[in-house]
Amino acid sequence: MRLSDRIGLGLMHRLEPERAHGLALQALRAGLVPLPGLVTSDRLRCEVAGLRLANPIGLAAGFDKNVVALSALSRAGFGFIEAGAVTPKAQAGNPKPRLFRLTGDRAVINRFGFNNNGMEDVVQRLATRPRDAVIGLNLGANKDSADRAEDFARVLSRCGPHLDFATVNVSSPNTEKLRDLQGAEALAALLKGVMEARNWLEKPIPIFLKISPDLSDLEMSELADVAQAGGVAAIIATNTTLNRDGLQSPMREQAGGLSGAPLFERSTRVLARMAQLTGGTMPLIGVGGVGSAEQALEKIRAGASAVQLYSAMVFEGIGLVERIARDLDKLLEEKGFSNVSDAVGTGREAWL
Repeated sequence: MRLSDRIGLGLMHRLEPERAHGLALQALRAGLVPLPGLVTSDRLRCEVAGLRLANPIGLAAGFDKNVVALSALSRAGFGFIEAGAVTPKAQAGNPKPRLFRLTGDRAVINRFGFNNNGMEDVVQRLATRPRDAVIGLNLGANKDSADRAEDFARVLSRCGPHLDFATVNVSSPNTEKLRDLQGAEALAALLKGVMEARNWLEKPIPIFLKISPDLSDLEMSELADVAQAGGVAAIIATNTTLNRDGLQSPMREQAGGLSGAPLFERSTRVLARMAQLTGGTMPLIGVGGVGSAEQALEKIRAGASAVQLYSAMVFEGIGLVERIARDLDKLLEEKGFSNVSDAVGTGREAWL
C-alpha cells in the first residue's frame, strides 16, 4: 500500500464512514490524491459489449453517486467507471447513519436508499465528462414513484447522450420492493421501456443489467432468459447481499446490503451460474469482494469479461486499482494468457 493511502486511510477511519466517503470525493476533486493515469498493456486491453477498455478493472456504482469526481477517477487506473445510481428526482435516501464499516470482516453494510441529487443536476456534469474514459451510469427509481419502471427510461433519456453505457439497477436491497422488478414479467416490461428510450438516443448505448446475489436458481434462469430476449448487452453479477453468514463484526446485524470480502464466494457462484445459463451469448461483469489481482482473475476465470470493485478501496485506498491492474497483467503472463479475454470462463466449472 502507498504511504499516502496508508496515511489517508488512517485519518478517514477515525471519521464516521459517510463523512469519510464525502471527504474522499472532495480530496479527489481537489487533486490531493496521487493518481497513476492510464494503466494498460496488450494483455489488459479488451472489448466488452462493444466498449474498448484499457484494462478490465472498473469502478462499481455507488462511489460517485452524483458524478462529481469523474475527471480524477478517470486517472485512477480504472478501465471503466460506473457512476450513480441516479433517479429522476433528487431524494435524500434513508435516515443516517446508513453506512457501516465491518473492519474485521473487510466488509461494508450500506442502506443508502438511492440518495442522489437527481438527473437534472447530474446531467450538467455529465455534459463535461472526460472524453478519454469509458463512463456509464447506474439508473435508479425514486422511492415514491408511481411508475418505477418508467423512471429508468426517464433517466436514460436525459443522461444517455453523455454516456458510454447504462445499467438497470433492480437489485438494490435498500429501496422497498425494488427487487420485485427482477421477476420475469416485470423485468421484461421494464427492459422494453428502457430499450425504447435507448433507441431514441442519437447514439444508442449498451444497456447492462445488475442482479442480486440472493436469487434462487430458478430466478437466475428466468432472469437470464429475459435479459437475452430483452436486448441486454451485459449482466453485472452482483449487487450487495442480505446474507450475514460468517460475519464477526458487532455491526453485522445492521440492516442493508453487505459488500466486501464476505460477498466474494456467493457473488462468484452466481456469476459462474449466469455464465453457464447465458452460454457465452453476452459478457458478464463480476463484482463482489474483489480486493486483489488473484481475485480479479478468479472472477474472470469464472466467466467475467471484466470486474468492478469499490468496498476494497475502503480498506486499501484508491492505489489498489493500479496494483490490481498491474498485478493482473503479471498473473496473465505467468499463466500463459496472451490477453485477458483468453482467460474468460476457463475456471467456471470449479464454481458450479
